[in-house]
Amino acid sequence: MKNTKATFYCVIITVLFAIIFLSISIPGCSSKEEDIGLGPVKKVELGEIDMALVEKGKQVFDMKCIACHKFDSKLVGPPLQGITKRRKPEWIMNMILNPEQMTKEDPTAKQLFAEYLTQMTFQDVTQDDARAILEYLRTME
Repeated sequence: MKNTKATFYCVIITVLFAIIFLSISIPGCSSKEEDIGLGPVKKVELGEIDMALVEKGKQVFDMKCIACHKFDSKLVGPPLQGITKRRKPEWIMNMILNPEQMTKEDPTAKQLFAEYLTQMTFQDVTQDDARAILEYLRTME
């Protein structure tokens, strides 16, 4: 009888440790992926604002983004004021570069799609253009 109780307690302790381990490790992995979105951009190093990049970003934004986005109010898409404070730079660039997959698989992008009922369209920008747009957005805070 003693062996049965000891075995029972060992199983319970093992299960508890497994639950604790999973609750710590799994959310940590998924939240990191959600923070940066889905797409080619895995890491962005931000430094001082590069005004040449800002100028290029403004030009690209004015050609590709301004029809759907304002900074201070809703248009077709959400207002962008404060976007670099709310989202990681990788997420912003991945949304620009990979809007369809982001809208289908990223929880934040899904929520925005549900709210605005409009799929952000692929604007055929390069990763360098997306980085320039990000730099421009950083100055609009």
